[in-house]
Amino acid sequence: MTMSRLLWFSLFMLLGAVAVGTYWNYDGFDPESLRGATVFITGCSTGIGEEMAYQYARLGAKILITARRENRLKEVVAKAKSLGAQEADYVAGDMGKAEDCERTIQTAKEKFGRLDYLVLNHMGSSFKSLQQKFIEGTLTSWDQDPDVEYLVDFLNINLVSYVRLASLALPLLKASKGHLVAVSSAFGKMYWPNLSFYSCAKFGLDGFFSSLRVELMKAQQDVSVTLVVLGKIGTPKISEKLQVVLEGAALKGETALVIIRGGATRAREVYYPFYTWPMAKLSGLMPQFVDYLAVRVNLLPEG
Repeated sequence: MTMSRLLWFSLFMLLGAVAVGTYWNYDGFDPESLRGATVFITGCSTGIGEEMAYQYARLGAKILITARRENRLKEVVAKAKSLGAQEADYVAGDMGKAEDCERTIQTAKEKFGRLDYLVLNHMGSSFKSLQQKFIEGTLTSWDQDPDVEYLVDFLNINLVSYVRLASLALPLLKASKGHLVAVSSAFGKMYWPNLSFYSCAKFGLDGFFSSLRVELMKAQQDVSVTLVVLGKIGTPKISEKLQVVLEGAALKGETALVIIRGGATRAREVYYPFYTWPMAKLSGLMPQFVDYLAVRVNLLPEG
């Protein structure tokens, strides 16, 4: 190949890459579509949930948020109002309790009269012990520590409560042709040792909400269901132990906006950061290779 042809070929490949990148990143997001929209978000006392409350506020939405810590919810609501939320309020509650789930959805109905967005993002108190074990590097495999009671509690808050809230909110979402967004993890697409109970909950979210999506489509109900598959996200609770493990983690503010865009554009699935997409596909296309990596590569901190 002559130098001239090589230059033309390189230019063609560059322009092709730009075109593909532009198409890939264009999602048709219209910020004005969220002005005045009614949004209910769980898990808003800190982290990604808190940032989503602020992002929705900047876009002029009406938000209702929930978490267990009332003092933090008051602070988040005050800031959301200062950022431009048309309305902002909170309901303190434990989503692991059926009565609290019912009370929060009823409050949304009474306050707004409709619901455009249900964003499920909470983790629950059981996640804190998991997070602490992760930080300390003391996560053990299921065959070494088969704690069934912990698993039941973990699934209740991280899977069953998501299903319960979605079920309670569906009549409102059907009436508004609304959007249901469930925040999950890359470990709900790709298994890994020492995370069996965590993956159990996240795989469950994938299975339930993927099935719900097609059930609604089959019934010709215009409710979008978006599953958000997240990787490493930087949060305030990163310890020195996790600095190496979470190096390059996505910022929670950027992550919150990605989730909001995905819900607003009725995306089927949202992968963030970028590497979560190949991770998710790898376990389906090359499971033996994933098994090989899982046995030999340690992604978790060591004690």
